[in-house]
Amino acid sequence: MTHAKTIEPDTANFEPIETASRDEIQALQLKRMKWSLRHAYDNVARYKEKFDAAGVHPDDLKELSDLARFPFTAKADLRETYPFGMFAVPRQQLTRIHASSGTTGKPTVVGYTKNDLETWTNVVARTIRAGGARPGDLMHVTYGYGLFTGGLGFHYGAERVGCTVVPMSGGQTVRQIQLIQDFKPRIIAVTPSYMLNILDEMDRLGVDPHSTSLEIGLYGAEPWSEEIRSKIQGRSNIAATDNYGLSEIIGPGVAGECIETRDGLHIWEDHFYPEIIDPETGDVLPDGEFGELVFTSLTKEALPMVRYRTRDLTRLMPGTARTLRRMEKITGRSDDMMILRGVNVFPTQIEEQILKDQRFAPHYQIEMYKDGAMDAMRVHAELAPNAGGPESDAAKAATASLIKAIKDMIGISVKIQIHPTGGVPRSEGKAARVIDNRAK
Repeated sequence: MTHAKTIEPDTANFEPIETASRDEIQALQLKRMKWSLRHAYDNVARYKEKFDAAGVHPDDLKELSDLARFPFTAKADLRETYPFGMFAVPRQQLTRIHASSGTTGKPTVVGYTKNDLETWTNVVARTIRAGGARPGDLMHVTYGYGLFTGGLGFHYGAERVGCTVVPMSGGQTVRQIQLIQDFKPRIIAVTPSYMLNILDEMDRLGVDPHSTSLEIGLYGAEPWSEEIRSKIQGRSNIAATDNYGLSEIIGPGVAGECIETRDGLHIWEDHFYPEIIDPETGDVLPDGEFGELVFTSLTKEALPMVRYRTRDLTRLMPGTARTLRRMEKITGRSDDMMILRGVNVFPTQIEEQILKDQRFAPHYQIEMYKDGAMDAMRVHAELAPNAGGPESDAAKAATASLIKAIKDMIGISVKIQIHPTGGVPRSEGKAARVIDNRAK
């Protein structure tokens, strides 16, 4: 059951672009796209090489659909030009640098001019305002600070809205709860997996989540399902809204869900032009069809991105609360997709089956391993606190039910390992949903 409070839209503070006609939006996009392609071609050697190799020139863009003629940009382009080779301005003109963790190779380095930081602050503020924040609200930020863009991105955006910011960052969950009780924030900015961890810790400490001051949760930085939204809203009074961003495009603030509808994320199309492509062929798909999300930046100075392949899977839809188009909640990433005996499986599919069963806690981890020469999957799950221990008859029944539900969905049997309460690793930031032990 959902207990989240109904919150009215802040229509008085809409920016003109949020209610502009599609013709007005597209005219602005075309003007800005022409500038962005020229800026990238003239100032980034990698783009000049890629455009020339593809036989296209910025002047070839006469209408928005002509963008399909231009080559894609991928994470490999940033890694192969590490650290500053994709920048379109001299390093001395950068005001700030952020970077990914680099756990799977060289970190992805992104940079911002003074104007870029102003744009970033404004689009995050727009996201936060659409999510229900109002001037004077106290916002508790648990996104990580430092090279990760989440913490500082939300911090400056919230200040631009007029919020009072508590820059807590991640971890120290007991202290997080203490400050929530003492400071009484209205809003929390947090990954959905860490919010579940906070709710569990509140239960352990005897703190009723419904008794806190929190009314709005701004969730993002990882794919999450509607089932997770229902779990969070059912265990608290917090209205859960989604937000989306990635460092290569700007950080958080690329798209945000509106508090009044919560029906998908409106993309701030005046700064970021979206396409959906077939992940295999690269062909552009019409709005409404499911595929890989691609973005072209329209206003960035330091790090223009032309047709950047996000690897995130979604579809584009018409606007509702705003005239700007929406994207559906991210269901997964093409590079998160697991292939199990020829079948494509996404973590969110497994999550959906776990969360449908009230006997399970909303914590899980997927382990890929070798069973002889074959790939195999083991799902680590734990029962809800009131559902019995791992060796109980209830656990055996729940395990059998989950095995059947997953097999009915993907057509393949998987192993289920039930852990005691707290046995599945908890997130203090982005959740590590898949562990690949096949090479071990």
